[in-house]
Amino acid sequence: MIRVAMDAASAWVSEHPEQAAYTDTLATARLEGGLRVTVSGPDGASLTTDMPDAVGGEASAMSPGWAFRAALAACALSLATMRAAQQGIAGFRCEVDVDSQSDDRGILGLDPDVPAGPSAMRIAFRMRAAGADADVLRGVAAWAVDHCPVTDATRRAVPISVEISLA
Repeated sequence: MIRVAMDAASAWVSEHPEQAAYTDTLATARLEGGLRVTVSGPDGASLTTDMPDAVGGEASAMSPGWAFRAALAACALSLATMRAAQQGIAGFRCEVDVDSQSDDRGILGLDPDVPAGPSAMRIAFRMRAAGADADVLRGVAAWAVDHCPVTDATRRAVPISVEISLA
């Protein structure tokens, strides 16, 4: 099913390249109180974050940084599964861990030379598939990381525009 869907999507995009670029769906964050934030999106999608108590939050939900790592892990796993299906790899099983190294001086604004975000990230794949050799599975992981929109956004300087409207 995944392979058929990918083949159909690839064929459609190849035939209609002018329609391949689009604006992604909107994520709207609203402060609930303290540092607890609910983000809503299309079709009732939502997630809630809170900051750790060390910076004034209540740690009542995942932190935004953890949500970022979770998004990267989910994206990498999804892309690996898509690639395995595309290559006809039977019995593909995979888990992905993502962690990062950070320095709180950056997020707290204590040292202008320390970035607010992670200084390094690690993506660890645990994979297996009946009859697939290690090089094939390494290729699946490499393809997943290379084509994952979340990893791409972390590697590349993506222009950000900031708009402010005063209500």
